[in-house]
Amino acid sequence: MIPLAEVLRRHWPAYERKFGARLLPSHRRAVAAILSCRTAALGGQLFRCDCGQLRFAYHSCNHRACPQCGHADATAWLDRQRRRLLPVPYYLVTFTVPCQLRALIRSNQKILYALLLQHSAGALLDVGRDHKDLGAELGLLAVLQTWTRDLRFHPHVHCVVPAGGLSADGLRWVSPNVAGYFLPEAALAMRLRTRLKQALQQDHPLLFVQIPRKVWSIDWVADVQAVGRGEPALKYLAAYVYRTAFSAERILNDDGRFITFSYRHNSGQTRTVRLPAECFLHRFLQHVLPRGFQRVRSFGWLSAAAKTKWERILALLDWTPLPLKPPTPLPPPLCPCCHQPMKLVGLLARPPPL
Repeated sequence: MIPLAEVLRRHWPAYERKFGARLLPSHRRAVAAILSCRTAALGGQLFRCDCGQLRFAYHSCNHRACPQCGHADATAWLDRQRRRLLPVPYYLVTFTVPCQLRALIRSNQKILYALLLQHSAGALLDVGRDHKDLGAELGLLAVLQTWTRDLRFHPHVHCVVPAGGLSADGLRWVSPNVAGYFLPEAALAMRLRTRLKQALQQDHPLLFVQIPRKVWSIDWVADVQAVGRGEPALKYLAAYVYRTAFSAERILNDDGRFITFSYRHNSGQTRTVRLPAECFLHRFLQHVLPRGFQRVRSFGWLSAAAKTKWERILALLDWTPLPLKPPTPLPPPLCPCCHQPMKLVGLLARPPPL
């Protein structure tokens, strides 16, 4: 395994020299965090074993682009979402924009990522409310994902949606009329296209005029998949909520010019990609989100502002959420010699900036 930090230490200086003025601040912050993660630069703790062995445990950077970080946060997020699962079927709805929009989205991430999340959720809320087979107010969790498994730029939104919602008067739980069927994919895709076009025309005309007219006449894509009681979809999304587009164990080789990494193809086979180091860094960095951007958002009666509706739904379904598990403290490290738990004996302060 070749750590991503080692690849960055080797190739980032040349990349920075070439693209210095054009590098986004968010990219610089991400690289700086990854390079300092679990090193003396962030300080840490000193552990000692009764046999005399010492161990330095350096702090993590906790940057969401760092492949070494995020596991504990993702686990805690999954536990929080599990307790909000209702005793109804769930669906995973995925919205994908046409390829002609990708370059514009990549150049205007903060605006267009937010619009993509807002109007993907809005399309679901609209169709769920108006469609003859449902006619209810939905609640949903939306997650933005920007990558394919081989790190190409492919922005799309996953939505985890309970199959049902509140009636218009808020007094009944309404389930779909047809068992095993939720909402039509074509109607969802068309509604997203309409909403996004209207939003860009009204609020961002300078971006709208850059979009080829063809985009608004071709078919967009929405995919609706049943996911049982919802937990499989949550587990799938947990890998993206607090984790980066790339895990370090996927880097197979760095020969000084080319980076080779593996990925799992949709067929289930493991394949490899060999890229020049500059192209690899570009593919990785294009998935670093703008600072402060919230990639996970709740809508409808799952939003934080809809607490009264959420409590009403629990009463209508006669359902009590699972209790939230208290966080499990991390065990002390084991001694590499005698394999006994080590004791914390000191803190390592973060060195002052130069």
